[in-house]
Amino acid sequence: MTVNVRPAVADDVDAVAAIWYAGWGDGHLGHVPDELVAIRTEESFWTRAANRITDTTVAVVGDEVAGFVMVVGEEVEQVYVSRDHRGSGVAGTLLSEAERQVKANGHSEAWLAVATGNARARRFYERSGWTDNGPFDYPANVDTGTLPVPCHRYIKPV
Repeated sequence: MTVNVRPAVADDVDAVAAIWYAGWGDGHLGHVPDELVAIRTEESFWTRAANRITDTTVAVVGDEVAGFVMVVGEEVEQVYVSRDHRGSGVAGTLLSEAERQVKANGHSEAWLAVATGNARARRFYERSGWTDNGPFDYPANVDTGTLPVPCHRYIKPV
């Protein structure tokens, strides 16, 4: 299977939003404050995907968007793979691309936040050479400002 990465374009919004919504639910429900769950409606993922398209890189398998990453500065903000492509190597390809982007942004260390209870993601990052730098409250962006979400900060030299 060949995985190609490229910058996202407007035509990718639906695919990115659908992957993000499903994956966010899988990794966050039961692990984040109820207030955040109430705000993260299905519609909100389409709005957020459209607003973040310039920060987004997609992984394409065949002619299908199989996953995406969003990188801002030294932070790998989002890493999601469609359910159909989990376990296929897409996530590793995306994470390598995100690390490359952080380095290209002039940083020597990348970081990302993982919801404390998201054991599957935490294992993936640890297998990928990331180090758990400890718990912290991630300031999730919401319409009224930010909402603290219990997370672990993972770091990796790039």
